[in-house]
Amino acid sequence: MKREEEVLLPEETATSPVKKPETKSVPGRVQTQDAGALSQWQLVRLRFSKHRLAVIALMILIFAYFVALFAEFFALYPPNETRGGKSYSPPQTIGFSLREGGFYTHPMDLQIDPITLQKYYIENQDSVQKLGFFVKGNKYRLWGLIPMERHFFGLKAPKAEGLAADRFYLLGADKFGRDIASRLVYGARISLSIGLVSIAVTFFLGVIIGGISGYIGGSVDNLIQRTIEVINSFPTLPLWLAFAAIMPGDWPALKVYFAITIVLSLLGWTGLARVVRGKILSLREEDYAVAARLLGAGHGRIIFLHLLPAFVSHIIVTLSLSVPGMILGETALSFLGLGLRPPVVSWGVMLQECMNMDVVANYPWLLLPVVFIILTVLSFNFLGDGLRDAADPYSSK
Repeated sequence: MKREEEVLLPEETATSPVKKPETKSVPGRVQTQDAGALSQWQLVRLRFSKHRLAVIALMILIFAYFVALFAEFFALYPPNETRGGKSYSPPQTIGFSLREGGFYTHPMDLQIDPITLQKYYIENQDSVQKLGFFVKGNKYRLWGLIPMERHFFGLKAPKAEGLAADRFYLLGADKFGRDIASRLVYGARISLSIGLVSIAVTFFLGVIIGGISGYIGGSVDNLIQRTIEVINSFPTLPLWLAFAAIMPGDWPALKVYFAITIVLSLLGWTGLARVVRGKILSLREEDYAVAARLLGAGHGRIIFLHLLPAFVSHIIVTLSLSVPGMILGETALSFLGLGLRPPVVSWGVMLQECMNMDVVANYPWLLLPVVFIILTVLSFNFLGDGLRDAADPYSSK
């Protein structure tokens, strides 16, 4: 039997929709038509947004730096304010009840065993401390400029009793009765900022020295690379200790802060310099670089305006992966007493109390800075991985 053929009228062929061939979308890839219409940075952002761990890590870091920037507002008390009767006070639990008007907690009362004279705390269930947001507390100056007295979270102290009538220890207290939560917030400002300042110096040294090494080449390149190899051959921790031992003990806290920053930067620029050198070696003979050189462009213009923008995303990745090393370096030096010193508050300085294992066993909340250090380092590592994957949006991975 013959198959009956359908005959379409001219009206039907003119109005009938034309079906376009369907294209299957592959997860993690940008379609060819869309990729051609997007710039390199748009492709990087698009690919980075698909890396969930990197996006979460970026949000955590933004929140951490935001809290550190407004440390006076988020901290409950000044970082070095002591309270003798609250030594090693444990963390207080927070409850919520409509009868109590919202969040509340019970104070911790200090007790002394009459036989062993051992001090311990018990929760006073008969007393209630009301908590709230944006409450009045200790007066302070935000960034040393703006006078304020509101805090993000804390005790709702009655006016008759005064604002300093009692204490609320969200994460416990140390041996001097200082609030651990407040010290963590103030310590984040130092520990997180020292990584960024060190990276700024590392970026300057790495780009300048690596760019000169890769562009000029020859004996200059050989000298710079041998110097980098000598620096990398030294053990990191003993070299840190040697630099820190040179610093005078009577230096003020601000001078020690910048000295530690310079020490970390002098040891961290070599990796970035080698990345920049390798990229410039592969790009300096490209057509656009040769054309700029023939047109009379200077060496500095060719390096910084023609070659570096071609791999700036790789530089960002390298820097983001270097920040954890800077933070860990400051923590190690401060923990050993060779970096920042009290009254400066950093996560490394807070860990100095953890050298005694008996103290750690009895008061484990003193190890909370370790949790924040690990979270910060992991966040930077995940962010670096996401940036590294997004740096080459045309790859098939």
